[in-house]
Formats: sequence, C-alpha cells, structure tokens
Amino acid sequence: MGSADSKLNFRKAVIQLTTKTQPVEATDDAFWDQFWADTATSVQDVFALVPAAEIRAVREESPSNLATLCYKAVEKLVQGAESGCHSEKEKQIALNCSRLLTRVLPYIFEDPDWRGFFWSTVPGAGRGAGEDDDENARPLAESLLLAIADLLFCPDFTVQSHRRSTVDSAEDIHSLDSCEYIWEAGVGFAHSPQPNYNHDMNRMELLKLLLICFSEAMYVPPAPDSSSINPWVQFFCSTENRHALPLFTSLLNTVCAYDPVGYGIPYNHLLFSDYREPLVEEAAQVLIVTLDHDGATPTVDGTTTGTAMDDADPPGPENLFVNYLSRIHREEDFQFILKGIARLLSNPLLQTYLPNSTKKIQFHQELLVLFWKLCDFNKKFLFFVLKSSDVLDILVPVLFFLNDARADQSRVGLMHIGVFILLLLSGERNFGVRLNKPYSVRVPMDIPVFTGTHADLLIVVFHKIITSGHQRLQPLFDCLLTIVVNVSPYLKSLSMVAANKLLHLLEAFSTTWFLFSAAQNHHLVFFLLEVFNNIIQYQFDGNSNLVYAIIRKRSVFHQLANLPTDPPAIHKALQRRRRAPEALSRTSSQEGVSMEGSHPAAPAEPGTLKASLVATPGIEKLTEKSQVSEDGTLRSLEPAPQQNSAEGSPASEEPSQAWREQRRPSSASAGGQWSPTSEWVLSWRSKLPLQTIMRLLQVLVPQVEKICIDRGLTDESEILRFLQHGTLVGLLPVPHPILIRKYQANSGTAMWFRTYMWGVIYLRNVDPPVWYDTDVKLFEIQRV
Repeated sequence: MGSADSKLNFRKAVIQLTTKTQPVEATDDAFWDQFWADTATSVQDVFALVPAAEIRAVREESPSNLATLCYKAVEKLVQGAESGCHSEKEKQIALNCSRLLTRVLPYIFEDPDWRGFFWSTVPGAGRGAGEDDDENARPLAESLLLAIADLLFCPDFTVQSHRRSTVDSAEDIHSLDSCEYIWEAGVGFAHSPQPNYNHDMNRMELLKLLLICFSEAMYVPPAPDSSSINPWVQFFCSTENRHALPLFTSLLNTVCAYDPVGYGIPYNHLLFSDYREPLVEEAAQVLIVTLDHDGATPTVDGTTTGTAMDDADPPGPENLFVNYLSRIHREEDFQFILKGIARLLSNPLLQTYLPNSTKKIQFHQELLVLFWKLCDFNKKFLFFVLKSSDVLDILVPVLFFLNDARADQSRVGLMHIGVFILLLLSGERNFGVRLNKPYSVRVPMDIPVFTGTHADLLIVVFHKIITSGHQRLQPLFDCLLTIVVNVSPYLKSLSMVAANKLLHLLEAFSTTWFLFSAAQNHHLVFFLLEVFNNIIQYQFDGNSNLVYAIIRKRSVFHQLANLPTDPPAIHKALQRRRRAPEALSRTSSQEGVSMEGSHPAAPAEPGTLKASLVATPGIEKLTEKSQVSEDGTLRSLEPAPQQNSAEGSPASEEPSQAWREQRRPSSASAGGQWSPTSEWVLSWRSKLPLQTIMRLLQVLVPQVEKICIDRGLTDESEILRFLQHGTLVGLLPVPHPILIRKYQANSGTAMWFRTYMWGVIYLRNVDPPVWYDTDVKLFEIQRV
C-alpha cells in the first residue's frame, strides 16, 4: 500500500474516533488496528493528521474512547517488547504506537482530571486470559515505561543482534543481558558497536516518547518547596527497571563519545548528513531529566569509597541514575566524560575561526546542565576536573557563551547556568590556581584585546557583562563578584587591562546615586574591596599593575571613606540618578578595540520565544561562608540555624544579613517601599574594609610622587618597575583570613534548575513541536 493510501486510512481512523459518540469496545480490534497495523506514518505525519483540537474534543466528549486508545497503544508496545519485534510488521506497529502516544500524552497531562489515568490499572481490558493476575495489576504508566526500556535493547530493532543465524531461535528478550548491548563505548563498556542508521532512528523515537512521559512535570506549577517528585522518572530510575544501568551508561556514553567534527576531517559534515546528532541531543535531554533530583538526599562525598553507597539506604526511593552518576570513580572514565563535554562545548567556538568547518551543535545548554549535575552529584569528578588545567577547556566555552548571550533577553537562563557553574568551581582553591595559566587561545570574542592569563579573561568578560549586558542580569552581579572574590587570593599577576576593569567597576558601583538607589547595592563595593584586599595581602609581589591602578584611582577610595551621610546629600544623589538613568556609566572604561573577527553581542530577534524562569535565591542562600585555615582546609563560618543573629560572622567585614530581599533593578525603589536614611548609610560605611588600601596609599603615593618629580617622569613603565621591586612587608595590617563563599544546594536552586531545564527542552523540540500550544504550567512561553 502506498504511503498516500496509508495516510488516508490513518486519517479516516482519526475522523471515526472523533465522530463516534458511543464507546468503542477495547476488543474491537478491527477498529483499533487501523491506527497502527496497516499504516506507515512518520511522526510528522501523525502530528499533521491528529490535530490538537480533535484530541481535546475526544478527551471532553468521549473520554472512554481516548482512554481505550491509550490503553491499546500501550498494550501493543508491551506485546512488541514481549515478542522482541522480529518481523518488520511488529517493528512498524511499535513505532506507530510510539508516535501516536507521543502526540496524545501532552493532552492527557494538561488536564488535571486525567493526570491519574496512567497510574490507574485498567480492569481486564482485553488482556489474554492466560496472563498472571499480578501482571494485570500494573498501572498503565509502569507497563509503558518498562516496555520502552525493553524496546531500547531489542536486537535488530534498537541494538545489533549478537546471533549469527537468522533462525527463529532469536535471542529471548527475557534472558537477554542488556549490559552486553550498551550503545556506545566509554564508561564501563569497551566495545564500540558499528553505527546503524535504523537503530539510531528507532532509539530516537522511543527516547522522544520517554521524554514525553517525563514531561508531565511541565504541567505542574512551580512549587516553592520543589519537593514534587516526578512519578514517571521515579519509577523508570528505580530497581523495577532492569535496564537502568545499561540505559544510563548508553545515554552518557552516546553523549560523551559524540564528535560532531565528522571524525576529525574538517568540512566532512557537508558530505555526509549526520544522523547521530539528533540521537545525541535526545539522549542528553533524557539524561538530564532523569537526574532532576533535589539535593535533599545527600550524594556520595568525594572522600568516601564507592562501596560506601551500599551501607545505608537513604530515605525514600533511590534514583538509580543519580546513584550511578555519583559512583563513577575511575580516572579514565572521568577523562572520557570531561574530554567529551569539553569537545562539545567548544564546538561553537571552532565555528568562529574556521567557519562551517564543523557541524555546529545546538545543545550546549543541555551539556551545561549535565556538567552541573556531574559536579554537584559526584565530588570526585569535581576534584578531577580541577586537578589539571583541563578545567580551562570548560571555562573558556562558558565565558564565550556568557559574553555572547549578555545582550540577549531570550538567553537569561544560559547566563545563569554559566555563572552557577563558575560559582561552584570557584569554591575550590584549585580553580583559582588554574586561572594563572596564560591565555593563548584566540577565540574571537567581543572583548578588548589583552595579553594575560585565564583570570584576566574571566575579569574582562565579567566586566563586559556588568557594563553592557541587559537589565535582567542585575541579580547576577553578586554571583559574578563572589566568583572574583573566591579566586582573588590565588591570582599571581593581573594584566593592566583586567586591573583597570576592576577599578572601573569600583568607580561605577561607588557613585552615590548607585549606592543610595537600592538597599543591596553597597554589597558590590564590599566584594570589590575584598578582592583588592586579598590580592594586596596574599599576592602583592606579582600585582604591580593592580597596585598602580589603585594608586591612579586613589580618589575613589577617599570618596568612599568620606561618603556623605546627611539627608540633603542623600536626596541630591538620588536626584542625579533620575537625570542619568544609564545603568552603569560606560565612560572612563578605556574600552579599547575588540578582538578581530568578533561580532558584537546581539539582542534577541524580536518575536524570539523564551521560557520564563523562577527567581534565583540571593547570594546568601546560594553560598555558605568558609574560612581558609593555615593548612588550606576550610572551616564553615555559618552560624548554627537556631541563633539566626542579625550580625554575620566576625571574620567577615561585609554587612551581613542585610541581604534579605534580592537586589532588583534600581527603579524598584521608586515604588516607595524603601528609601535610604542617614543611619542606614552610617551602619555600613563604618564597616567598609578600607584599612589595607589606605595604608598602601599612605606608604606608596609619596614615593611614587617623589620619583615623578625627581626624574620628571610621566612614563608608566618606570613607575611599574619601581612598584614591582617595592615591598610592603611589615607595613600592612595583619592579613585577614581568606573567606570563600561556596555554593550550597537548596530547594530554590533545585526549582530554578527544573524550570530552566524543561524550558530549554520545550523550546528545542520543534520538529515536531511536541508540547507547542498545550497548557504548560511550570513556566510561561513569552515572545521577546
């Protein structure tokens, strides 16, 4: 039968279903088989031939027929999994049912009355009499998930058969050890199967259906406690799924082994279409959804051995995917994962200096979520990443994405996850140490040209985000500066460009109108002063550029020390604010020329779709303060919960818990909830940690001035040479203890990650647009 006839028959069946007012019996196979037995429809056909309005009409007007359709389609998938889909006809039926369910499920999920349907058992609906009763008792959702898992390891359908002969004695699907059929070499599996186009396409269809099952989470509004467990993921990742380990390994290896360059030959992708990429993308999406797991159950600590997992069962159901991820420990496995993720994240950067030489992948956001989960759930992996300069292969692409997306309203989520990853890494001393490696990769980026280290790159990009990003990034400023504070004690030598950028930020943040226009703004000044203090106290020797920049901009520090606190002055500063609404003055930043070949960061095209995000917790909830001891170990400075004092730890010189509300764009204060008072300014001005810098200026400024007068110097290099050989030993206050603010998981970030991840998945699945126009509740789809 031709494909046109096939589509016609399928469409006739759909029309019959939508027009029937009487329930059709589940036993009426002649009717139900029209939907899958004689048709060969692609998933795009199914979307075209089953319009949304008709699915909703059946749901409202003949619910029993929709229920039977779902039930029969699941039953067919279960039969296919049982038999092993040997014939072409069986394979076709399995794919047709999979496509039909992919189309219909979102409309089941969007109606709260239907949400329990898949978790109910269908009493004796057309089951063979010979089947065991306990089999009958399985909820439909469980039968569907187990059938998908079986079908993903079905010889000659989704995996290579190991049998030589094609006699009927094909592998018995029940005795089959799916660990021998892992899809790709890598973690825990050495054999790389021959690529097979049909198998990849069939896996993709089934993974798409799996993703649809998991997507029930999109139809639940974001809850503040975020404890809502996704029952589909919970069951699929439990011991009930005998394929959990091989499937986890298959997904992880498929993603990390993928090389979009086309096996090392530039321009190869123009000759061969790459059917692997859609599978890799689907695998990455399914993987991050299965790992969506609140930080409530503690993951294995990096110090314990792998066997520690088995000692005590954590409370509640165990997510095996999270469990396996946290137990990976072999160096070569870590190397494989890190190299794979770094290769894929760097792919868009390759594009920029060899245009079109490689296929440009689009799933970097899913990769960033995966990298985040790896570091968060597996501390040994985090330590491995930071053990060598390989971490820079993650850092450079992340900075590239941050810089590229800074003006684009539709990519706020990407900005957040990039910053969260750097915040997590910056809590470890090794990250700061690694940043001293010279930066020589010349990825064209829209930033000033500089010669220096990866630390300089980080500071220059952060400066660009703060001074020329869009308004919605303001809540991230705290995070960006916290990262700089965390790495500052380890930075051996900042370039002049980076030193000037830091001082430009201090200048911008310490203007009176900025300080007085929101309750939180002065924290940014405290962070920057902490950066300068750390470098002066711990890395003075190599940092003559920064010391010189501080001397040149000394007036800023004197103005801060003498900040006006009387009401008329405060009022006057705020008046000036109304006249100059520019977020941060871009003057005096010595922008310099951007790198050759770079494109300016562009705003989103009007009409671009974006998913809304929940607010992220403030920095005080995101991080936990620790003090670095003499021997380099960390000691937490967080007060015990019951104290809940208004004052922070004494070791910290910043005003502590005044962070209660998030810093919103400054205009928020126009609403009249908050206005600055003299007492308020005095309360934090007295705590500004200016002692070290004032002492440095007191010692060095007269010496520098004397040199200039004596030698008639106007030449920077002479002064820098003098500062390089100068010393402040014995002249500075006693070094303060180093404070690190380490990221800590909490329910607020767990909820943020869930909404971000599903928003990305929703927007990336456009062919076919599986969730489009359904009533999602987890986020809103907006147009820029």
